[in-house]
Amino acid sequence: MPNFDERAEIRQLISDKSPGDAFAAYYALYHDIKRVSLFLHHDAAGRADGFLVRAQTGMDLFRPVVSIRAAGDEAALALFRAGLAPNRPYYLVAPLALAGAVNRYLAVADAELLQIYRLDPARFEPPINVMVVSNPSPDGWPRFEINSNGAAQASAGINWRSPYFAEVYVHTQPAARSRGWGKAVVSALVASLLKEGLTPLYIVNEQNTASIKLAESLGFVDTGAREYTGQVTLRG
Repeated sequence: MPNFDERAEIRQLISDKSPGDAFAAYYALYHDIKRVSLFLHHDAAGRADGFLVRAQTGMDLFRPVVSIRAAGDEAALALFRAGLAPNRPYYLVAPLALAGAVNRYLAVADAELLQIYRLDPARFEPPINVMVVSNPSPDGWPRFEINSNGAAQASAGINWRSPYFAEVYVHTQPAARSRGWGKAVVSALVASLLKEGLTPLYIVNEQNTASIKLAESLGFVDTGAREYTGQVTLRG
């Protein structure tokens, strides 16, 4: 469990107002402190030049989420050894600049390169669909659905939220696609987040053209930031 001094020390390494740092900043600075382990790396002068955050989430209790910032490969290796147990699975999210170190020191499966999109409110023109209903998640976070035949056919919610950003997710059942329902539920979610003063982020595999098209149609713009992700284990 991190202490407040450690959280303060790493603020020089990330910006919680930057879309490219938003994921790492949420887990390192804002996630439930009882469900976070934070590991710092220091340079020769004793200044923090990297960190690894390992967090338990409700999405997968047996596979923690991990994010890292490091000045170079040597710092990355030290952080991997400090924060990861050999041969235990983790879901890693790292900046693209550290992809080489990740592949060198970790066994990686299902690797993806993700693009980070940020909503431009000036481009947001919400479509209206009377079928959309609000169904908040158990923790009270906003979620919107379109239901048919007694089940959700399209749903949109958030994976996490910081004081500045919220990461949007959307899922549409295969049989309900190409009807505009995914766009409708994301639009309702975005409108709700904007009312709360949050900037919605949409993080998507660079090869998922359909999802990118949906995001761009609602006013999301590519920030240029990239994340390298995958299921990883530390080589024993």
